[in-house]
Amino acid sequence: MSFLKTNVNLRLAGLSNAVHHADVVALTKLSCLVLPHEHSALLQPESIWSAEKSLETCSPVEHILHLEPIEVDTFQGITLPDAPKFGHVFGGQLVGQALAAVSKSVDCLKVVHSSHAYFLLAGDVNIPIIYKVKRLRDGKSFATRKVDAIQKGNVIFTLLASFQKEELGFQHQEVPMPSVPTPDELLSMEELREQRLTDPRLPRTYRNKVATAKFIPWPIEIRFCEPSPSTNQTKSPPSLKFWFRAKGKLSDDEALHRCVAAFTADLVSVHASMNPHRQRGLKIDVMSLDHSMWFHRPIRADDWVLFVIFSPTAFNARGFVTGQMFNQKGELLISFFQEGLGRKRIPKRSATNSKL
Repeated sequence: MSFLKTNVNLRLAGLSNAVHHADVVALTKLSCLVLPHEHSALLQPESIWSAEKSLETCSPVEHILHLEPIEVDTFQGITLPDAPKFGHVFGGQLVGQALAAVSKSVDCLKVVHSSHAYFLLAGDVNIPIIYKVKRLRDGKSFATRKVDAIQKGNVIFTLLASFQKEELGFQHQEVPMPSVPTPDELLSMEELREQRLTDPRLPRTYRNKVATAKFIPWPIEIRFCEPSPSTNQTKSPPSLKFWFRAKGKLSDDEALHRCVAAFTADLVSVHASMNPHRQRGLKIDVMSLDHSMWFHRPIRADDWVLFVIFSPTAFNARGFVTGQMFNQKGELLISFFQEGLGRKRIPKRSATNSKL
């Protein structure tokens, strides 16, 4: 093994003339930047919060989750024109951006291992979202953060996350990955859309709506292992399985990959709890109420990940779902719990039917 003798410069932030020179023996070139602790959140690595990245140089979902630092522990996110939205800010965007915000406030050696969030108010897609991070605890191995997403002075979303420094320990896995078709054997969302245009199981009005609606590609590539909630017009088991991966190449930042997984987890999970109640012509409005994740192992979100969802119960208009994410090796990466609101859509009365 060869060694490299080099000169190392240590420069203190804010002190342009304070440079310490030292001859050291290292295996490779060594560069160090020392920042005061209270300003460490403003460090911009080549990741989801890098101001230098653009849509042409990063994955679409990475662009959606981008945050601009305003001051220490305060960030701003926006809803891009091509981001998923359903009349309001998509819940996965709130989770992903909030998780990015808290990740910026911790030691880079610590990564999130659990997060718990509540959706409080619908977000407005036309105005920025301010994320205010509160540092609750910084320990040797663990750190805890809380973040509020704010619009018009109101907290619309709140998330609590715990971070851990990597360490050796016991490990086991008792949950096997289910046997499902490989991603290459399944249709993409774009191919499914084309299939819906001629699917006789779907009402003609729905097929016409699909044909005329503006199609916005998802930033996540999804391949359903079974009929998707959009095509399933009959009662079915309260479960769902699909492969997913981010479109494009993501930065090599573990925090980003966990943010993308959190973003994806909110896409269609609660819909699994509606499967036993589906019927032709029935329209159901679904909204996320909360969102909890446990990150067991490192995840590569731009490689295929299997998401297995099951709803053990629904009651009082609330559907409860559990989820597990596996890599192609069958390793359990993430566990997921969520509760959502599911209500039968009531048609609006016309003015001629009004009793007023």
